[in-house]
Amino acid sequence: MKNHRRARGDARFSPPWQGGIRETTAVGRGIPIIHGCRRILGEAGAPSNPPFAKICIFPRFAPCLRGDVLLYLHIPFCHRVCPYCSFYKHTPGRTPIGGFVAAVVKEAKMRVTEQPRTLYLGGGTPSMLSPAHLQKLFHCLAEIIDFQGLDEVTMEANPATFDERKAELFLQLGVRRISLGIQSFAAGVLQTLGREHDPRQAAEAVRILQKAGMPEVNIDLMFSIPGQTADDWKETLETAIALQPQHISAYNLTYEEDTAFFENLKRGGMDENEDRDADGFHLARRMLEEAGFIHYETSNYARAGAESSHNRGYWRGEDYIGLGPSAVSTVARVRTTNVADTAAYISRMNSLGHAADAAEEIGDDAWRMERIAIGLRTVEGIPGDLLDRKGMETARNLAEHGILEIRGNSVVVTGRGKALVDIIAGELI
Repeated sequence: MKNHRRARGDARFSPPWQGGIRETTAVGRGIPIIHGCRRILGEAGAPSNPPFAKICIFPRFAPCLRGDVLLYLHIPFCHRVCPYCSFYKHTPGRTPIGGFVAAVVKEAKMRVTEQPRTLYLGGGTPSMLSPAHLQKLFHCLAEIIDFQGLDEVTMEANPATFDERKAELFLQLGVRRISLGIQSFAAGVLQTLGREHDPRQAAEAVRILQKAGMPEVNIDLMFSIPGQTADDWKETLETAIALQPQHISAYNLTYEEDTAFFENLKRGGMDENEDRDADGFHLARRMLEEAGFIHYETSNYARAGAESSHNRGYWRGEDYIGLGPSAVSTVARVRTTNVADTAAYISRMNSLGHAADAAEEIGDDAWRMERIAIGLRTVEGIPGDLLDRKGMETARNLAEHGILEIRGNSVVVTGRGKALVDIIAGELI
């Protein structure tokens, strides 16, 4: 059963994105979007009714207090487009990177009017930006937000996109947590995934960051990949544990529309197998917990104190602002989405001063369903008052079968229920 998330990201749940649940983040990555929201902005980016600004097409109009907001910045550039990834991304091509940085900074100046609690740079591959572009971006961001006042600053990176000198630059710029898109330490599996790095480069990337003094490193891994054997997955987990990162994300590959993998699946060249998925999930959980990692969300494991503050904010329903093409924001229960086209994003920021493509007001029922679906994935569970009478009766029945526990006013998925969290959420909703 697919309770994990789509194949990618530390975050990206991270956050908002296009609908997945990733370790990080706000670009359709991370927060499953429940239907039932009221649209308040047309496709062309023009308000469809007068009260539009009052209900906040831009998060800057919302009643945000200092420390209440998470900030996500989407950098869509990749050296190569992986066949399984459905997040908005592309090779740089002729895109003016300097123009992109300027557009993102302009959006940040317009929309980030309060100090955020966290900052997460996802993609794409933020680490492939040149040192000059990274310095420009961070120096401009430092004029808008207080980096010393942030709980966490995370940047996604791929192996082979940085060396010792660039890793030191990450630290100098204020990054305190790197999420590495390694996915596997098996050469054949990496080839299937279309990754540029090999196992040696993946391990070396972790060591480079550790030598540079990066406080926290997350390793992103994936299982249930075509051609991946049980031994491949076990050895990948062993290698990751031996490298001693503070955090490991273990995601079940899912087949997303608009990807080469999905097309191959439709043609019969690939297959889905729930038993294989469950075996991969349980092996990761057993090995990582035995190694001392805390299983604090369905696909995320951390050393004590190294849980992702940014992603936990998403899972708890905190407001977030997403900057960049395709980025999603949710503030005061209004969800806005930027245009998923980098050239159009730059053009709109320069000509209109915003890049919003759509906005929806999230109703009470839709918000409740999101909170249940996301919260059940976490070790804290959900408040019982999110459930109606029928949902609470179902929860009590599941508790009798050892699938979840009712702890005071909290409903927490436990034991074998952790591999069934999506089904459980459906039953409780």
